[in-house]
Amino acid sequence: MEFREDILGAPYEAAELTLRPDDEGPVCATLVRRPVPGAERAVLYIHGYNDYFFQTNLADHYAALGFSFYALDLRKYGRSLRPHQSPNFVRDLAEYDEEIDEAVRIIREVDGHRQLLLNGHSTGGLIGALWAARRAGRGLVDGLFLNSPFLSMPAGPAVRTLGGPAVTALGRLAPTRVLPSALNPHYTHSLHKDHQGEWDFDLTLKRPESFPLYAGWLSAIHQGHRRLHRGLGIDVPVLLMASTRSISTTKWHSALHHADAVLRADDIAAQGPRLGRHVTIVRIKGGMHDLVLSGEAARTEVFAELDHWLAAYLDVEPVGEHA
Repeated sequence: MEFREDILGAPYEAAELTLRPDDEGPVCATLVRRPVPGAERAVLYIHGYNDYFFQTNLADHYAALGFSFYALDLRKYGRSLRPHQSPNFVRDLAEYDEEIDEAVRIIREVDGHRQLLLNGHSTGGLIGALWAARRAGRGLVDGLFLNSPFLSMPAGPAVRTLGGPAVTALGRLAPTRVLPSALNPHYTHSLHKDHQGEWDFDLTLKRPESFPLYAGWLSAIHQGHRRLHRGLGIDVPVLLMASTRSISTTKWHSALHHADAVLRADDIAAQGPRLGRHVTIVRIKGGMHDLVLSGEAARTEVFAELDHWLAAYLDVEPVGEHA
C-alpha cells in the first residue's frame, strides 16, 4: 500500500486497499487522507449511495480542529469502481467490514492516531453504525457522527413491512436484478455548480440519474434495517443530524435547497435511539440530505453543533469561525 496524490490534488493523498476477490473478480477500496502534522486525532468518513468523497469543506473543518482527515471510497464506488464490477453492489453490508477494519488499522497503528471519530453520511451512516455495533468493546472508535443516516426506507409503513420479505427473497434468488430507482436526479442537480448548486464534483462518479439499483443491494439494506430495529447497542457517543423537513418531487423546486430530497428526515430522527444508549439528535433547519453541502446558514449550524458535541464528548476545543 502506497499513498500517492489524489484526484483532488494536494494536500489529499490516496492509497488502494487490496481486498478479497469476489465472484466478479478483483476488489479494492480507496483510502483518501489529508494529514495534519502532529495530530493525535483523526476522523474516518464514509460516503453514501451513488457517491464518493469530494466534500473538501468537511475535511477543511476537521483539519482546523486538529484532526487528520481520512475518507473511504468503498468497494465498487467512486475511485474504487472497476470496469468488471456492478457499481455500488454488495449482498451484505458486513462485506464493508474488511475495508473499514483496514482503514482503522492504518489510522490507528500505522499513522499512530490515539483518537478516532467515525463520520458516515446516508448509506455510509448505516454501514458505519452496523460496523461500530459489531466492533463494540474493542476501543476502535471514540464516537460516531451520522449525517442523515439511511436508517429507514423512504416509504410508508405498509410498503416497508410487506415489501421486506419480497425484497429479501428477490435479493437471494436474483441479486443482480436491476430494479426501478426512485432516486431523484434533481437532488444531484441541486448540489452541482453546473446545474442549480454551488459544489464541484465528478458527475460520472456521483450520477444525477444514479447507478443501477440491484435487488441484492436493496436486500442488504433491508437486512441492515432489521438489525438496527432490534437495537445496535453502540458503546460510544453518537451524534445524529437530520434536516427538519423532507421533500418528494419529480420536478425541479427551489425547496430542494432547503430539505432532504432523498430520505424522510422524521424517520431518521425516530430511529436514532435504537443506535445505542448515548445518542444526541440534532435537527437542522434548511438542511439538505448531505447536511454539510447545505446552504450557508444550515451548514454553519451543522458545524457549530458538531463542534459543541466534539467539545462535550471528545474534548475537542472549537477553533475560529464556521463556514
